[in-house]
Amino acid sequence: MPYIITQETYALIPVGKKTKIIEREKIIIVNETPAEVVSTNCIINGSSLEGRQKGSSYLIGTTYKPPIIINDRDNIVLLPTHSIRNNECIWINLNSILNYIKNMDKTTILEFKNKKKINLKVSFTIFDKQVLKATRLESTLRGRNNQKYL
Repeated sequence: MPYIITQETYALIPVGKKTKIIEREKIIIVNETPAEVVSTNCIINGSSLEGRQKGSSYLIGTTYKPPIIINDRDNIVLLPTHSIRNNECIWINLNSILNYIKNMDKTTILEFKNKKKINLKVSFTIFDKQVLKATRLESTLRGRNNQKYL
């Protein structure tokens, strides 16, 4: 049974060939990589990961590390911390973010809405750009969903 990404899903963190999934109330380990979990969820929601990347690129005009719409009905947008081909790539649910700050060692401390924190091995500037891309995508998606016709 595949893991289904929901609003309760906060982050997908690689742990070797497995994924540590942080949810609002619990942590789950699944026997797939984060890219495999994301890819499966794209397919479950009617597209491929490549198709979702192309769609995001088209909607917000970015091709490098595009955020992904997992489920447009529930406005679930995931942003990658690295290239998806990078084994260290963590996927973050945009709607789970409460705050993020620059850490002394040039990494980023991410605080989720449930007040839990994780340290991301990515600079504040890079993570901030990823959040801005995801926010643009989510705003575009919300605007599109509010229109009767495209």
